Amino acid sequence: MTTHTEERAEELRAALADDLEASGQLTDPAWRKVFETVPRHPYVPEFWTLTGQGQRRVTFADPDWLDLVYTDDALATQLTDGVATSSSTAPGLMLTMLQALDVADEHRVLEVATGTGYNAALLSERLSSHQVVSVEVDPVLARLAESRLRRSGYPPLVVAGDGRDGYPDRAPYDRLIATCGFSTVPAAWLEQVKPAGMIVCPLGWGTVRLVVAHDGRAEGRFLPTGSYFMAVRDTGTTGTPVHPGRPGAMSGRLTGLDLATVAEDDAFRFVLSLVAPGTASAAERGDDGRTTAVELWSADGSWARAEGETVRQAGPRLLWDAVEAAHELYVEHDRPGRERFGVTVTAEGQRIWLDTPSHPVPQVPVAG
Repeated sequence: MTTHTEERAEELRAALADDLEASGQLTDPAWRKVFETVPRHPYVPEFWTLTGQGQRRVTFADPDWLDLVYTDDALATQLTDGVATSSSTAPGLMLTMLQALDVADEHRVLEVATGTGYNAALLSERLSSHQVVSVEVDPVLARLAESRLRRSGYPPLVVAGDGRDGYPDRAPYDRLIATCGFSTVPAAWLEQVKPAGMIVCPLGWGTVRLVVAHDGRAEGRFLPTGSYFMAVRDTGTTGTPVHPGRPGAMSGRLTGLDLATVAEDDAFRFVLSLVAPGTASAAERGDDGRTTAVELWSADGSWARAEGETVRQAGPRLLWDAVEAAHELYVEHDRPGRERFGVTVTAEGQRIWLDTPSHPVPQVPVAG
């Protein structure tokens, strides 16, 4: 990179920090210094953006590359069969999670999902590289991230492996942060985070902050902001449920739900992500922009489609029944925000609750 590029990048980092502070997202001066110091561009030499014509590949040779790097946007950095399988998280969301992690200078942190390495660099700058361990399921991405981190002056331990298992060789940790999506918090993490330690993890369409207790369980509430991450995956997979196709045998009935609520209401879709975890969806719209159909599916072969007032569904989980159960909960409790929900995790599993742990949220669990 040229000196001019570095100077311009420094200006853009400061401008991004100003924007995050003005929006109220940036409240910790220590993290402002980190965001002003750590460059993002070495970790995203190429990425893809969505345009009206589809996906556009952007590289450092493009005149708008640097300006796009320093926007508050997520950048897709790897595509598999046209589906994004790695990205650089939007800086504002990354900042929200890092501030929620509440690190102190002496803390040791485990990061799950290294991705580009940028978040590991931020953690290494705030703490020090030897206090940071990062696990990445994709060996190629792990090598790339480690190389970019070292060239930037940050040599945390980067491990190729399944982040759901944590990294017990360096445990215990004071903090754990995940930057891929989960439907359940892995029990292995509870054994590797110290009592009174903290876990910040995307769960459904939200992010939960858990405190680990001395008895090994973890409990906490969701952050109020939205959270949209690629799902945790195995090597060589996308993590996105494959559409099962329209089943030959299905049941049909009527529904009174407004399809626009199901397709467009972010607060409701968060509730649905808790009630029916691991579910993907798509909406169809007419020429006037109104939602005409909603389709849902999951990896276990469950499928549902609502078109107008007619619903058809099939598979081990009746997904539209789950949609209606989520909507009933949503309306009955005055359209609750994310921060009203919480999670309790033990070695035996997790329980999601509303307002207090004594009020569990009913779930339609993933089959198998």
